[in-house]
Amino acid sequence: MSTRGVLHADGAARGNPGPAAIGVVLLGEDGSEVAAFGRCIGQATNNVAEYQALIEGLHAAAAHGFEDLVVRLDSELLVRQMTGAYRVKSPHLKPLHERARMLASRFPSIRFEHVPRAMNRRADELCNRALDGASEAGASPDAEDAAPRLF
Repeated sequence: MSTRGVLHADGAARGNPGPAAIGVVLLGEDGSEVAAFGRCIGQATNNVAEYQALIEGLHAAAAHGFEDLVVRLDSELLVRQMTGAYRVKSPHLKPLHERARMLASRFPSIRFEHVPRAMNRRADELCNRALDGASEAGASPDAEDAAPRLF
C-alpha cells in the first residue's frame, strides 16, 4: 500500500448545539476508498463536530499507515486554525485543536485544504446518514461510546 492518502472529514450539528455526527472518508493514492464511516457523537456544536471528525480521521489515517496526507475539509475555520492563520479563541475548542495538532504532527507530511462542500460530499453524506439513522430509529444520537458505523 502507498503511504499517500487523502482524508475527507465533516461534522454537523442539528441545532448548533444539538444532535451531532461525523463523517470520515479515507482515500488511497489511486483514489480508492480505504475507509469510510459516520457516527453520532452526542450533543455538540458544528465546530466541535468538525474537530471530532478531523481527530477520528487522523486516527484512521495513522492506523492505515499513511505518512503523506492531504486533509480536505469544508470548514474554512478549521483549516485556518490548523494552519495557524487563525488563533483558537473558544475555550471549548482549544483542547480539540491541541489534540488535532498533536495527531497531525505525527505525519511526516500533512497538508490542510479548504474545499467546497460539493468536494466533501461523501463525508457529508455519512455524517447526515448517521444523524438520520439515529432519528429514524428513535434513538438518541448521544451514543458517544458507540462503535463507528461503517457504510
